[in-house]
Amino acid sequence: MKNSDEILRILREINNNPNLSQRSLAKKVQFSLGKLNYCLNALKIKGLIKINNFKKNKNRFNPKSKNNYLYILTPKGITHKTELAINFLERKSKEYNEIKKELIKEDKNKLE
Repeated sequence: MKNSDEILRILREINNNPNLSQRSLAKKVQFSLGKLNYCLNALKIKGLIKINNFKKNKNRFNPKSKNNYLYILTPKGITHKTELAINFLERKSKEYNEIKKELIKEDKNKLE
């Protein structure tokens, strides 16, 4: 997983909806189920998320839910999500400023 925007999308969705099924999470982040599964395992190995299995637990989070897992951001995951969000905003701000300069330059060329 090299795309920081994809990682950020996954971490944000997990943070907002920790009890989503993998299928629902895949739809939200627009990944195939296989790709999401691969990404979740990679994030777990990196220590960014915890995956709790409630299948055998009678007192699980939502007994009517078909979802047997709960995805939780670790403190390291929260820090990483914040860093990715800051980098994303800085990158988009830079893109905005570059486009703005190009438009101003085009307007000046039209006036000449």
